[in-house]
Amino acid sequence: MKRFIATAVCAVSTLVSASAIAADTEALRIKAMDPKVAKAERVEAIKAMYPDMLNEDGSIPSRRICVWDIAGKNGPIYNAAVDQAAQLMEWGVTVELDAYTSESVLTEELKAGMCDAALFTGLRARLFNRYTGTIDAIGAVPSRDHMKLLMQAITSPKNSERMLDGQYVVMGYAPMGAAYIFVNDRKINTLAKAAGKRVAVLDYDLVQAEMVSQIGANPVPTALVNAGTKFNNKIVDVLAAPLAAYQIMELYKGLGDNGGIVDYPFSQITLQLVGRADKFPNELAQLVREDFLTRFDKIEKLVKAQEGEIPEQYWINIPDDDKAEYQVMMQEARIQLREREYYDADMLKLQRKVRCKFEPGHFECANPVE
Repeated sequence: MKRFIATAVCAVSTLVSASAIAADTEALRIKAMDPKVAKAERVEAIKAMYPDMLNEDGSIPSRRICVWDIAGKNGPIYNAAVDQAAQLMEWGVTVELDAYTSESVLTEELKAGMCDAALFTGLRARLFNRYTGTIDAIGAVPSRDHMKLLMQAITSPKNSERMLDGQYVVMGYAPMGAAYIFVNDRKINTLAKAAGKRVAVLDYDLVQAEMVSQIGANPVPTALVNAGTKFNNKIVDVLAAPLAAYQIMELYKGLGDNGGIVDYPFSQITLQLVGRADKFPNELAQLVREDFLTRFDKIEKLVKAQEGEIPEQYWINIPDDDKAEYQVMMQEARIQLREREYYDADMLKLQRKVRCKFEPGHFECANPVE
C-alpha cells in the first residue's frame, strides 16, 4: 500500500511539474510573439524556450542562408539580404550568406539541409508553403497598396501558425514588383491571340504548362536564369516577367521594333525567405517577418530603381472593357487552381477581402466565390 501511495504521489508530482513547464513555455511564447515587447527581451525568451538549440556558452549557432540572385553577389537581392543578415546578427544570430544564380540548385540544397534558409521567388516558395506561395496568384493583388495591406495582415502573430508547413517555416516576404506580359508582336494583346504562340513557363511547374495549353498556346519549359535569353532569341513569343527584367535581362532586345508590354499587371511577384524549422523556430521567424515588413517601402524603392524607365512606345494599352474581361478570366483561373490545390483557399479569400476593401463596389464583393 505504501509503495502504491508513493508511486501515485510521484505520478502526481510529475504531472504538476510537466504542467508548470508547459505554463512557463507558453508564457515565454506569448512574450516572444508580442510585437510590443522589446526585441532583446523577445530574443531572450526564445533562447529560454529552445535551450537545446544553443551552443554551450548560450549563444545561437551560426546559420547558412542561401540567396538567389540572377546577378550573384553583385545583384540587388543579395545586397538587400546583407542588410537583413545584419539585423539577425544584432539579435545574436551569426549568418553566413551564399549567393546562387540558379533557383533549382538552391532549392535542392535547402531540401538536403545544406542551407538553413533560402531566399527565392514566391513561385518557388509555393513548393514549401502553399499559403504564402499563393501571394503571387494571378490577378490576386492588383497594386502595391494591396500588397502592403496583405503583408500587414499575414504578419500578425495570430497568423504565425500558417507560416509553418512540415519541417519548413516562412521567415519573410518582400515585394518584387508586378509581373507584366512581354510579347514580341504587339498583335498578341489578348489571351485569345496567344493561341499557337510559344509561351514561357517554369520548367518545374507542370500546372503552368497545362494552363497555357488550355488557351491553345504552346508551353515552353524555361528556367528563370535563361528566360530572357529565350525571349531575346525568339525561342518564346510570350514571357511574364517583372519590369526590372527589361534592363536586367535586356528584354528590349526581344521586344525589338514590333514587340510590347501589355499594360496590365499579371500578378505581383514576391521574394520569400523559407527556413528549416529545426534551425529557425517560429518565434524567431516572427521577428524576421516583422523586420521584413518594416522594410517594405525601402525594398519597393529598390525595385523601382531596378525597373528604370520603360520607353512609352513599348506599352500596349488595354481598353477598360478588356480589363474587366481579364479580371473575370483571372478569377476563373484562380478558382480552378484552388480546386486543384495549387492555390491555398484561405489566402485567396484574404486577397479577395483586401481587394474589396479598396473597391467595395466590385462585382466579386457582392457575390464572393473566393
